[in-house]
Amino acid sequence: MALGLLQYIGYAASIIILVSMTMSSIVKFRWINLIGAASFSTYGFLIHAFPVCILNGMIIMVDIYYLFNIYSKEEVFEILEIKAGSEYLLRFVEFHNDEIQKICPGFSYNPDMNSVSFFILRNMSVAGLFLAHREADNVLIVGLDYVIPEYRDFKNGRYVYYRLRNNFIAAGFNTVRADRNNLRNDKYFKKLGFKKDENGRYTMHL
Repeated sequence: MALGLLQYIGYAASIIILVSMTMSSIVKFRWINLIGAASFSTYGFLIHAFPVCILNGMIIMVDIYYLFNIYSKEEVFEILEIKAGSEYLLRFVEFHNDEIQKICPGFSYNPDMNSVSFFILRNMSVAGLFLAHREADNVLIVGLDYVIPEYRDFKNGRYVYYRLRNNFIAAGFNTVRADRNNLRNDKYFKKLGFKKDENGRYTMHL
């Protein structure tokens, strides 16, 4: 194989490893790091640098081990309903505001706006915040569905919109709709089964 092509493989592997280090999500870090390690292992094999090949092969196995644990681990999800004026809630929103604005531009917490407010607990750790309000009696408008970076693997969303579906129905809701400033979450809502309505808003019928 041409030397120039081998160098490009090495450079690409280095860049992939570097990108993995910027991931705040553990799942994304493991997947991208796995790809980078596989690229480096291939590079080491092609240039006959077998220590490089073997070391990155071991990294591949470590990444696979942790990914297997992540996807097979049975996690405990719960909700913790919270009062609108909770000091912890206010501090949480303030602390995560920069991240919240990225996925929900213009969001501003209004204590009087939400009729449904709860933290999502994952193995008793706070993994996210869900704020919503009632509209037209049977429509639940999601004002904020925020998951902290470490837990962004769609498990929170599946818990809220599928495992809690009967709770929403029992409360009189038959439709869940993303507020307009949530539309930056296109990938998130599509993957969870929301459909765009005639106004371009993501909607799920319960």
